[in-house]
Amino acid sequence: MGQLTQHAIHFTLSTRWENLPDDVQHQAKRCLMDTLGALIAGSQTPVADIMRKTAREQFGGDQATIMVSGERVSAAAASLANGFFGNALDIDDGYRNVKGHPGACALPPVLAAAELAGGCTGADFLTALVIAYELGIRAGLIRHATYAVYHSSGSWGAIAGAAAAGRLMGLAEEQLFHAMGAAEYHAPIAPMMKGIDTPAMGKDSIGWGCMVAVLSAIMARDGFTGIRPLFDDSPDSSMVLNLGKRWEILNLYFKPYAACRWAQPAVAGALKITREHHLTPDQIRRIRVRTFEAATCLPNGPPRNTEEAQYSLAFPVAAALLDGEVGPIQVLPPRLHEPDLLSILDRVFTEVVPEFEAEFPAKAPAEVVVETTTGEVYRSGRIEAMWEPPDALPSDADLEAKFVWLTGPIIGKIKANDLIEKIWSAEQWPSIDPLINGCRAAVD
Repeated sequence: MGQLTQHAIHFTLSTRWENLPDDVQHQAKRCLMDTLGALIAGSQTPVADIMRKTAREQFGGDQATIMVSGERVSAAAASLANGFFGNALDIDDGYRNVKGHPGACALPPVLAAAELAGGCTGADFLTALVIAYELGIRAGLIRHATYAVYHSSGSWGAIAGAAAAGRLMGLAEEQLFHAMGAAEYHAPIAPMMKGIDTPAMGKDSIGWGCMVAVLSAIMARDGFTGIRPLFDDSPDSSMVLNLGKRWEILNLYFKPYAACRWAQPAVAGALKITREHHLTPDQIRRIRVRTFEAATCLPNGPPRNTEEAQYSLAFPVAAALLDGEVGPIQVLPPRLHEPDLLSILDRVFTEVVPEFEAEFPAKAPAEVVVETTTGEVYRSGRIEAMWEPPDALPSDADLEAKFVWLTGPIIGKIKANDLIEKIWSAEQWPSIDPLINGCRAAVD
């Protein structure tokens, strides 16, 4: 076992809630709230219906919970279904330098392992979540540094999920080595750009990565051997050795809109214009989105489904201009197919701005220019995606409002606000029952 892998395993086994810095403890609760909100909202999507059915029919069991519906299945099945829920609306957190979603990769395996192992306190749960974020971000950085292709979140998230799950399941050092190695070997290596060019339900391969994470920990517990995990492949040893010293969970971005991160600055620009001018479809002659090249590659045609609506540039911009928000309502039927929205799509044009391209991916700027039928021209000015580190992160109140916005229609606003209060004191939970029970759908 190499030094860097040894250090990653030591971090996994030795980290304790009471030793985490105050800002990391607080961020863990923010991340739990935000990722859980995305998961609850995502449970109402078409892909969620398919994955619930798949989990029940193909796995069965009574080890863990499919969130919101409360159905009991095997730990692997729960992680699979909940993993698909977490990224179903593309409104979960991300880390810019891996172009992916650590939270949606972390929460489902930690949930499943906590239920499988039993006796998991709130402090245990939050600590495992932090471990999954820290290892996942580094695994993503190493994966991208050693293989020059855009990797899906599931490809590196599975490794971190296996480590965090193994921690909760009581795996020993050697077993954790094999769990992470098995997860790396069996993780989905998804062709991300094909998934963007032709949006489909596989999304960022997060659901499959979550299932691999839990299965890898279970198999390693029972003696399965895995390859040497990727931490020793790191071209920069400090990336791993600073585990426990540099907390990357503090450097996440959050997402206010149900859209690809590349489209988010344009959405922010469109919202700025609509707040100031309240345009109707018949007033809009042309919309120009000036941005970086990757964003201009997002499809602009009428979306046929939820996934195409999220991986679009024109659709969320049009929704922002007309509805003043881009959330579950906009990217799900019936709003997804309504004529007033679709009529605007062919009026959206994109152009690459050289100075914006030079800033990407460290920054993701855009400018939206709306020309009206009566000759006015409205500009958003240069604008970046909201809720970015280090200076534009959402407040706790912002994340609470987002949580209620996403979950209120499903579990009810009273229950949503109660769950928020419980999350802020999650380290005091004697078990994770408040989390499992708090997410149950409201009954009419």
